[in-house]
Amino acid sequence: MQALKQFLHSLSVQNRSAHTISNYRRDVEMFLAFYLTGETEVKRTGEQAERLSQFNGWSTIPSDAIRSFLGDRVQQGISARTLARQLSAIRSFYDFLLLEDKVTKNPAKGIRAPKQPQPLPKSLDVDWTRKLLEQPLNSWQDVRDQAIFELLYSAGLRVSECTDLDLTPGLDQLDSGWVRVMGKGQKARLAPVGSKAQEAIHHWLDIRKDYAQADERSVFVNRQGERLSVRSVQKRLDQRTLQAGLPTKMSPHRLRHACATHVLESSGDLRAVQEMLGHANLSTTQIYTKLDLQHLAQVYDQAHPRAKKGK
Repeated sequence: MQALKQFLHSLSVQNRSAHTISNYRRDVEMFLAFYLTGETEVKRTGEQAERLSQFNGWSTIPSDAIRSFLGDRVQQGISARTLARQLSAIRSFYDFLLLEDKVTKNPAKGIRAPKQPQPLPKSLDVDWTRKLLEQPLNSWQDVRDQAIFELLYSAGLRVSECTDLDLTPGLDQLDSGWVRVMGKGQKARLAPVGSKAQEAIHHWLDIRKDYAQADERSVFVNRQGERLSVRSVQKRLDQRTLQAGLPTKMSPHRLRHACATHVLESSGDLRAVQEMLGHANLSTTQIYTKLDLQHLAQVYDQAHPRAKKGK
């Protein structure tokens, strides 16, 4: 495969790492082995090795062959990251062949690699969550923050849903265990609020009037008496994490994820968690199923670590 050797040499001239060059060689050889024999294992001796070494028909390989190769790799359980690299190797090789006038088109152009799965944030165990939330409150900001963090964890809110929360209609049903939030796509929903979060919010509301501007509608305000920003919530959470001595990086979304994880681990009710978080879908193949609020409240009360009094 003189063309492949020339391609690898060009990578070396470009100061690409030995690791990258080795991967690209293996990826192109693996694809060619699959195209010629239907196998991705590259054999260094025998009939396959001879066919690989003598092959020069790169211009005859269609796009469907590359798609078939990727599909076969998916069935073998190869990670999306590896598949993306292998497609990149094939595409780069054909770009080189185009520059060398050895082919007239790149069959890998327009083929998309499988999507990289987005890793979920690491959850918090219940003990770490409790340690974060049960810190001394030494200032009015601490009281406000306690209400925010309890609410994020209790209701599984997005941080923007929390900072966008208004006194009304947001807290109209607080004493019944619900807050009304505006989620993605301007879709309103009721989110459950446990007793610990209710107590923290009421504690904040008792002093809020001393710090909020008279016409301010938002539940949570900054030192100027105006709506608190998402960035401010993150900064305050960073401070609370240090105060609690937790050896981890914290984010508001991690509290939301912890809420979902703890409820799901205790209840096993995926649809209730889906409703609570305001997800239209939990996966691309799962149909969204509505639950009535009574069922959601029952699952939540039984499963959330801070839903009931006395916890």
